[in-house]
Amino acid sequence: MPLFDRVKAGAAQAVQKAQEAGQAGQAKLNDIQAARHLDSLFRDLGSATYDQHAGRATSDTAATIERLYGEIEAHEAEHEKDATDAAASATSSGTTSTPASGTSSGGAPAGDFKLD
Repeated sequence: MPLFDRVKAGAAQAVQKAQEAGQAGQAKLNDIQAARHLDSLFRDLGSATYDQHAGRATSDTAATIERLYGEIEAHEAEHEKDATDAAASATSSGTTSTPASGTSSGGAPAGDFKLD
């Protein structure tokens, strides 16, 4: 009987790890979808702003720009909270995100690059 109990406990652990992996994957997918939505909002805002600057604005361009500003602010407020929660949980679990190698603290790649 002890062998059966060990197999049962191992199976329960495997199920739990699979569920945790599924939840982590879903969270990552949600983050990617949120980033794509924000990119779309910025693209639309840029397009409307350019149309306004180039003199191709329509009667509702100003309203569209204001609506997009509001949507971007709401999106950032919602997802800033999520990012803050994720950072706090990562810090409490002992993991932190570090910049990719080859980047300085300013975000520019390290090295002496010159374009001619």
